[in-house]
Amino acid sequence: MSSSGGWGLMWLRKVPIHIYIAIIGGLVIALLISALMAFPLSMLPGLWGMLTPIAVTILLCLVITSVTVMRARDLFQVFSISVSERLGGRGRRMPRNGQVVVDTSVLIDGRIADISRTGFVPGSLIIPRFILNELQHVADSYDSVRRARGRRGLEMLTKLQKESDVPMDISEIDFEDVPDVDAKLVRLAKVLGCAIITNDFNLNRVAELQGVQVLNINELANALKPVVLPGEEMEVRVIQEGKEFGQGIGFLDDGTMVVVEDGRRYINNSIEVVVTRILQTAAGRMIFAHPKAE
Repeated sequence: MSSSGGWGLMWLRKVPIHIYIAIIGGLVIALLISALMAFPLSMLPGLWGMLTPIAVTILLCLVITSVTVMRARDLFQVFSISVSERLGGRGRRMPRNGQVVVDTSVLIDGRIADISRTGFVPGSLIIPRFILNELQHVADSYDSVRRARGRRGLEMLTKLQKESDVPMDISEIDFEDVPDVDAKLVRLAKVLGCAIITNDFNLNRVAELQGVQVLNINELANALKPVVLPGEEMEVRVIQEGKEFGQGIGFLDDGTMVVVEDGRRYINNSIEVVVTRILQTAAGRMIFAHPKAE
């Protein structure tokens, strides 16, 4: 086999299946339209009656196939929505190669860029157009804090496009009858059979109640924190007073709060402590300890 033939086969293997289907669908549509136009065009006098149907067929094939290929993913998404709604949401939703729908909070948070570089995102990131619109609205806010958050989200989106190896697709699908952005996200994820990646606690709960898989960045961060067991020793710098009398507060490098009993007198000092218990809360993990005996 020639090198050009081998290169051609390799290229064909890399082309996604939905592109092949889009090409075939585009050709079928173009040929059907051409067939309808062929007879009236053949009535033109002379060579025009012979050449015009052929030229129109070629032109339609090029134009319609180009359009179906460019919009292939959105066409498949619209088809998925149509089938899902006809089934009343009861049909089995097939997974879409690990694709995840991205929430606004994730773009503003920024950790998604680091996560995507590690390879933990198995498929592509789907950015709905209505999420981009919400992000732009936040970036144009009169409130300086909200404006800074919105601009950070837009910068993170640009960073993902330029630096991430994870494919990113902009979805034009919208639900005009759904005013709430979170509700739109959940509905989009349901009809596409995708998960939602977020760090919004309320969205997390709503999506889970409706049977949508959620990838919560905060939960991932908590799960990756080092495991600490009662009785272990560690060094911590006490930086402030605790809520209870005599307590001191310190933090580990990963941000975990350490409550040191009788640690108030060690404020602004690093000391050896012994872990007594670990408390897992909705906000994260807290470690309780006491100073190591001299």
